[in-house]
Amino acid sequence: MQLWPKRGLRLLAGCAPCQPFSSFRRGTDTKGDEKWPLLDEFRRLVEATRPELVTMENVPGLKSTEVFARFVRALEDVGYSVAYKSCYGPKYGLPQHRRRLVLLASLLGPIGFPAETNDASNFVTVKDVIAGLPKLQAGQADPADPLHKARSLTPLNLARIRASKPGGTWRDWPSHLRSPCHTRATGASFQSVYARMTWSEPAPTITTQAYNFGTGRFGHPDQDRAISLREAAMLQGFPRDYAFVRPDAEPEFLSIGRLIGNAVPPPLGRAIGEQISVHTKVSKR
Repeated sequence: MQLWPKRGLRLLAGCAPCQPFSSFRRGTDTKGDEKWPLLDEFRRLVEATRPELVTMENVPGLKSTEVFARFVRALEDVGYSVAYKSCYGPKYGLPQHRRRLVLLASLLGPIGFPAETNDASNFVTVKDVIAGLPKLQAGQADPADPLHKARSLTPLNLARIRASKPGGTWRDWPSHLRSPCHTRATGASFQSVYARMTWSEPAPTITTQAYNFGTGRFGHPDQDRAISLREAAMLQGFPRDYAFVRPDAEPEFLSIGRLIGNAVPPPLGRAIGEQISVHTKVSKR
C-alpha cells in the first residue's frame, strides 16, 4: 500500500471504542450497541494491510467477549503471534488504579509484555503528583495555567464535599445531604461517587468526567472542590506542561475531559512502545 513506507517495520495501533465493554455498563446488554462490532473492523484493517506489528488496548471486560475471541483467532489464523494481558497501571508507574487490556501481535515471532516497574511499596500516589499545584476554590482557575481550573459546585454539593472524608463515601454525610437514590437498596452499589481521593494512594480510574465531583471519587483530598483538568491529566500520566489547546484558546471541561479520559495513559503507552522496540531488535538477530 502507498500509505506504508518502503522500508522499515509497520505498526498498526488502534481499537474499538471501549464503552460497550466497560464495567460502568454492568447489568446492561450492550451487544446491540453500534460500537460493539467495531473490533471486527479493526481486524479487517489488520488483515488487509498485514503490518508486522499490531497493538491495541481496551477495558479488561473485552477479554471475555466473543468479538475479542474472534479477533484473536483471526490474527493467529493469518500468522500472528498474539499475547494479551490485563495491565494494572500502578505497576507501570501510573498514579491511578486503572486496568487496561493490552494486546500485542507480531509476524516476527513470539512477543512478550513489558516488565512491571513498580509494586505496592513504591506506587506513585496522588500526593506525589498533584500536591505541589497551586490551591484553588471551586469555580476558580490558575491565571498561570488555564488547564488548572476547577468546576463550580452548587451550594448543596459544596456542603457535601465539606462533609466528605478522603477515601470515604456518602455514608459519612449527615442524612439531610444524602440524595434520594442513596436511600434505595441500589444506592449501596455506588459507594465511589461524591467522594474524595486519598493522598497516600493512586487515584481512581480517571474518566472523561473526572472534573465532576458527582461522577466518581474525584473530590480533591483536602480542598473543597473536584480535581482540575490539569490534575486529571497529570493523574492520567501526562506531563505537567502538556498543552491540550492553543495558548490563546479557552479549555472546555467537556472536550478536554474527553481527551484526558479516553487517552492511553502515557506511562503505559511508553512501556508498550519500549517492549515493541526490544522485540524488533531481538527479532533481527
